[in-house]
Amino acid sequence: MDLQQILSLTRKCIDKYNLIENGDKIAVSCSGGKDSLTLAVALNALKRFYPHQFDIKVVSVDPGFKNINFDDLERFFNELNIEFHVIKTDIAEIVFNIRKESNPCALCSKMRKGAINPYIKSIGCNKIALGHNKDDLIETMLMSLIYEGRINTFKPMSYLDRTDVTVIRPLLFIDEIDIKGFANAYPLPVIKSPCPADGNTKREYAKKLMLNLDKENKGAKKSLFNACLMYLDKKII
Repeated sequence: MDLQQILSLTRKCIDKYNLIENGDKIAVSCSGGKDSLTLAVALNALKRFYPHQFDIKVVSVDPGFKNINFDDLERFFNELNIEFHVIKTDIAEIVFNIRKESNPCALCSKMRKGAINPYIKSIGCNKIALGHNKDDLIETMLMSLIYEGRINTFKPMSYLDRTDVTVIRPLLFIDEIDIKGFANAYPLPVIKSPCPADGNTKREYAKKLMLNLDKENKGAKKSLFNACLMYLDKKII
C-alpha cells in the first residue's frame, strides 16, 4: 500500500467520525512501531491539503528499557520538520521489577496514559492521535467477548474529561498487513519492541484467533469488522 492509499483510508475515517476540527493541535503518540509511525507520516501529509487547518507534534514515552534508543526517530521527524518530544519514565522498572506484574499490559498502558496526557496539554495540544488499526479494533472486540463477557471496543474518538484531552484513532479503516507493507516500502525507522511481554499477551492470542477464523472461514475478518462498525455507530449515536 502506498502513501496515497494510506491517506485515502485515513481521511475516510477522519471524515466519517469528524476526528479533526479547524485549529486542532494534535500530538501523535509514537511508540516507534509501524502503526504510530505510519500515522505520523499520514497526518503530516494530510495537513497540507485537508480542509481543516491543524498542526501535529510527535510524542514518545520512554518506558525506561535499557535497550531502546530514540535517535533514529528524532532524525526521521527532524527531516519531516515535525516537532518531536520524548517523555522519560520509570514504567519498566515499576511494572517488571517493583510490581512484578504477571499481566503487565494493563498497568503499563495506564501509566503511559498518565505520563502522556498531561504532557501534551503542556505543549499546547488538545488532541492525541493513536495508531490503532482495523485489526486492533477487531482484536479488542474479541478480547472483550472472551475475557469480559461483553461486547465492547474502543471508539474512533473519546473525550477524557479528567485531562481535557480528546483521543482520536484515524487508522481504523486500514488493515495491519497494509501498514506493514507501507512501513517496509517507505521505509520507516521502526523500533522493535523491547518489552519482555511482547508477543505473549492476551492481544496476541486474539490476533492469532482472528487470523485463524479468517483462514478457516473466508470473509470472517470482514464480517467482524462490519460488526465493530455497527456497534460503534450505535454507541456514537
